[in-house]
Amino acid sequence: MDRIKQIAAHFASSSTGLAALEQKSPDDVVITFAKRSPLTKAKKGGLKDARVDELMLEMFKHTITHSKVDPAIVGDVCVGTVLSPDANYHARAAMLAAGFPDSVPIQTINRFCSSGLMAVTTIANQIRTGQIEVGLAMGVESMSQNPDNGGPALSELISCNPASKDCTERMGWTSENVAADFEVARKDQDEFAAISFQRAEAAQKAGYFDREIVPFTVFSKDPKTGERTRIKVTKDDGIRYGTTAESLGKIRSAFPQWGNGTTTGGNASQITDGAAAVLLMTRRKAESLGLPILAKYVTTSVTGVAPRIMGVGPAYAIPAVLKQAGISQDDVDLYEINEAFASQCLYTVRKLGLSMDKVNVNGGAIAFGHPLGCTGARQIATGLNELERRKGKVLVTSMCIGTGMGAAAVFLRED
Repeated sequence: MDRIKQIAAHFASSSTGLAALEQKSPDDVVITFAKRSPLTKAKKGGLKDARVDELMLEMFKHTITHSKVDPAIVGDVCVGTVLSPDANYHARAAMLAAGFPDSVPIQTINRFCSSGLMAVTTIANQIRTGQIEVGLAMGVESMSQNPDNGGPALSELISCNPASKDCTERMGWTSENVAADFEVARKDQDEFAAISFQRAEAAQKAGYFDREIVPFTVFSKDPKTGERTRIKVTKDDGIRYGTTAESLGKIRSAFPQWGNGTTTGGNASQITDGAAAVLLMTRRKAESLGLPILAKYVTTSVTGVAPRIMGVGPAYAIPAVLKQAGISQDDVDLYEINEAFASQCLYTVRKLGLSMDKVNVNGGAIAFGHPLGCTGARQIATGLNELERRKGKVLVTSMCIGTGMGAAAVFLRED
C-alpha cells in the first residue's frame, strides 16, 4: 500500500499544465464567496447619492450575511479603490460599523483599474505565505462622489521626460493612440461594443447576474429638497437594450482632437459606481468550516507597457500569467477582459488570437460600466458565476492600467 501511495505521489508531483493545477492541497488559496453590487451610472443611477463609505458598509454587511463566516476569523482586509480621498478612514470606519470586530485590521491599495484584483492578490499572497488563514478583498468606487479629473501636474524635473509626461495624459488619448497605431477602425470598435451591449442585455434578461449581485440599500437624495430616503438597488442600470453597431455608429467622437477620433461614449466604458468582495482562505480552513469552494486562486501577473498606449497591457499580462501558471490559451474556458475602450480590448483579442466565444460572454464594461477600484473584484465575481453556470474549469481575468501597465490572474473552478 505504501508503494502505491509513493507511485501516486510521484505522478502527482510530476504533473504539468492543467493537470498540475487540478492537484489539491490543504494549503491552496481558495475563494468561498464572491459577490458584487449592482453597477449603476455615475451621477444618474441608483447609487449616485451613496457615499463611498456607504458602498463599503453595504458590501461589508453582505459579506457577513452571505459568506457564513464569523468576521472575527478574518486575518486581514484589503480594499482596492482609486479616486477616494481618505480611503483608509472610510474603510476602517465602514468595516467596524458593519460588524467586524476591532481586532481585524484593514488596508487600502491603489493600482488604478486593477485595484480590486490587487486587493485579491494581496490577500492571496498573505494566505500563501502563512501570515493569515482567512482574508477579505474588496474593490469599490463612487465615481459620482469622486469624479476622475485626470492626472496631477508633474514637476518639470519629471515632465521633461516624454514617457513620464505621458503618464498624466487623458485615457481617451491613449485609446486613440492604440486605435491609430494598430489600425483598429471605428467600425470594428462599434461592432465590438454592440456585442458587449447585446450580450449584457441577454444575460440580464436571462437572470444570469442574479447569483452574483447582492441588492444595495442606500440613500437617495431629492435634488430639490435635499431630503435623503432609503432605496433598494437590485440590478445594473447602464445596459442599453436594443443597441446595434449601426446605432453606435451615429455617436460623435469623444476625442476628435486626437488620433483618428474613433473613441465615443458608445464604444468606451461607462462611468459607474459599484463595489465587489471576494473572501479567500486556505483549503484546509474552508473544509474545516464546511464552506463551498468556488475556485482556487492560482496566480497574478502584472506587466508594464508604454504609458501612451496603456490599453495594450492585457496583451502582455495574459501571456505572462498563463506562462506562470503553466497552462496555454487552449486551457482557458472564459476570459474577463476589462473593456476600458473597445480599441484596446479588441486589440488584445486580435493580438492574442482569442475566440470571442470565450471573451466577456455576458458583456463587459462598455455595457455596464467600469467603477475603477471595483472592476478587478467585479470581474472575478462575474467570471466565476458564469464559469459555474457553464461548468467550465479555467477563468482568466485581465485589465489595462493607467500610466502603462496590464494585470491578469488565473482561477480554477472547483468540481
